[in-house]
Amino acid sequence: MTAVAAARPPRKRNAAPPRETVLAAAMDAIAAHGLAGLTMAGLGREVGMSSGHLVYYFRSKDELLLQTLEWSEGRIGAERRAALARPLPVRTRLDAYVELYLPAGPRDPHWSLWLELWNRVHTADDDTRARLLDIELAWHRDLVALLVEGASRAELRPLPDPDRLATRLRALLDGFSTHLTMSLPGSTRAEVLAHIADHLDDTLDPTGS
Repeated sequence: MTAVAAARPPRKRNAAPPRETVLAAAMDAIAAHGLAGLTMAGLGREVGMSSGHLVYYFRSKDELLLQTLEWSEGRIGAERRAALARPLPVRTRLDAYVELYLPAGPRDPHWSLWLELWNRVHTADDDTRARLLDIELAWHRDLVALLVEGASRAELRPLPDPDRLATRLRALLDGFSTHLTMSLPGSTRAEVLAHIADHLDDTLDPTGS
């Protein structure tokens, strides 16, 4: 054995790629082919793993989907926190919140995942339901805090129950997001944003009646 060969570190066999690489590849596959086109075998080929190895690391396709959603939410959550921390008027930051909440379009992979997993929630175990609820609550807490800040600064009208209002606003956003994902008539992203902006003006403008 030469000195160079002896100094070379041993090659790892069947080394698994970083978890984030697998989750990013899963999201890319959903964006390109939809949820129906995501298979463990196809994803394994994409990242250089067997489907058996993927099952070993993620236990099931359902767990892979949930972890992919959590990974995507982590990225969006970081964007949301950064946007809400900017020294800008509350309404400007509220508009940024809405922009991040809504699907980018009918084939938004994040929303495809979100709707699929919530559709299964009635048969999911307690851990899965709790993890999905954690995602919901993170959005809710940030919205409540923004509404409270806006009212305290008189940038929004007085709000007797910010938590209740946040629940209603998020229900509105969920409804429009579903319409946008389904490509319903009159539900392009621009049209949805206009509807929501009108509602926020009617509901929160401190100069309104």
